[in-house]
Amino acid sequence: MLLTEFDPVKSAVIDPDIVHHPISNFPDTVVSVFSHHLFRAVLDYLGGTVIAQTHDVDGIWPVYEVTYKEKRFAFYKARLGAPACVGSFEDVIPFGAKRIILLGNCGVLEKSIKDCGIIIPTKALRDEGTSYHYAPAADYINVNTKYVDEFISLLDEFGYPYVKGTTWTTDAFYRETRGKVEARKRMGAICVEMECAAMQAMCNFRNVELFQFFYAGDNLDHSSWDPRSLSGTVKLDEKEKIALLAFELACRI
Repeated sequence: MLLTEFDPVKSAVIDPDIVHHPISNFPDTVVSVFSHHLFRAVLDYLGGTVIAQTHDVDGIWPVYEVTYKEKRFAFYKARLGAPACVGSFEDVIPFGAKRIILLGNCGVLEKSIKDCGIIIPTKALRDEGTSYHYAPAADYINVNTKYVDEFISLLDEFGYPYVKGTTWTTDAFYRETRGKVEARKRMGAICVEMECAAMQAMCNFRNVELFQFFYAGDNLDHSSWDPRSLSGTVKLDEKEKIALLAFELACRI
């Protein structure tokens, strides 16, 4: 099976540092969200200056410098899906990033998880392809090996409830069949998304710290699909407050 043919050699035919180079005084920490509505709302609130950019066939993706509580951070919009997300952060890391804090939406596999509830993944099921190019083949990868305690302390301070558990990372959201949902629940998954396993594998490979958390969106633990707040414009004010928790964490680590 091709996905079991992991090659641990660091050097590839095309390495990221061939394409992008260090930027003087680039912030150590990159905060990132997936939703373009949320990204724009946070950027409008904080303000920002473009300090770098990545580019691909879909266009140019700026990296902003923002200030939160008098501390400098990079702010970057994450791409949807493991290959695009990992590839874009492979471009950002050579600028000088040492740490990524990533906030994404997810579907829930347990209906008890409230809409926009905060989920902290501790393991990811590797039901995608990208992670297998960065780590030996396995069903699971441990995620968020640092900063969980710090984040929980922050959530307690601000009065946010949360759940911890295993996430299911898949490449194909239109192939989340009822049988697969039930199988992944038996494997311990409480939510589903498209990037976590791959991002952790890549960051481990590149020796970059990663902390990722989710706000709950659509509900798959139902007789029929319930989109809830999946749309980027629904409960945007609430999501913006959740996004600021990423900056709060960035200030403390």
